[in-house]
Amino acid sequence: MGNAVHDKDSQIDYLKNRLNMFIEVIDSLDPENTELEDIDRLIKMLDDLEFKYDQFKTDWDKE
Repeated sequence: MGNAVHDKDSQIDYLKNRLNMFIEVIDSLDPENTELEDIDRLIKMLDDLEFKYDQFKTDWDKE
């Protein structure tokens, strides 16, 4: 996913894909064996997703 995403539809697709990956990671976790590092990784994923959303939203607000 290293390609630049410029149009709104592609940006929304990017966010959807990242959110789906986040959900897949959550679904794959075993609550009995989840460690602090796993939670940290989830938080990092959400932070990255929020950062991208904010970047894209700035583009959308310019339209």
